[in-house]
Amino acid sequence: MFLKQMQVGHMAVFAYIVGDKESGEGLVIDPAAEIERILSEAAAAGITIRYIVNTHGHVDHTSGNAAMKDQTGADIIIHRDDANMLVSTPSAVLRMFGAKASPPADRTVQDGDNITIGKIILQTMHTPGHSPGGMSLYTPGYVFTGDTLFVEGLGRTDLPGGSWNTMHESITKRLLTLPDETVVLPGHNYGRMSTSTIKNERENNPFLR
Repeated sequence: MFLKQMQVGHMAVFAYIVGDKESGEGLVIDPAAEIERILSEAAAAGITIRYIVNTHGHVDHTSGNAAMKDQTGADIIIHRDDANMLVSTPSAVLRMFGAKASPPADRTVQDGDNITIGKIILQTMHTPGHSPGGMSLYTPGYVFTGDTLFVEGLGRTDLPGGSWNTMHESITKRLLTLPDETVVLPGHNYGRMSTSTIKNERENNPFLR
């Protein structure tokens, strides 16, 4: 599996390229900005982007969707409970972020659905709390947690549709049940390191004690 973590834009967002080396098929998770750089990295690895996957619908994670889709023709995938966010972000918010509105989703998913590229399968885990349709993506050894779980931190819950109780349940009853060695790949570079593990979060995340 080809995996590239890239910090993009001005809000320390992590975008991820995931690719199957054998087939050359790949996807991008949360292409927030710097689309040319993301595509350059994918091309250098021989990866063709088939899907754009958003862990949730907030504009700081979706602002590169339009440019990425224009250049690749990739399908946009998001959890069904956040799909409306892609096409309803207020114009004032778009201006504030200097963002272009995302096209609508080509496919919506729900808990347990699979996103497949070549022989790689990412299983969707509905992990709301930061937003109603927040989701994580799991493949053995790795989990992409969006704005649900950061490195020794959590996503905020004070935005519309957010809930601390829901967030806590998503983490403790879903994410922390994954194998200890699972690498946590968060949606922002907000921690003391760029990745973590489920074991580290269970033992050292101060918000989960």
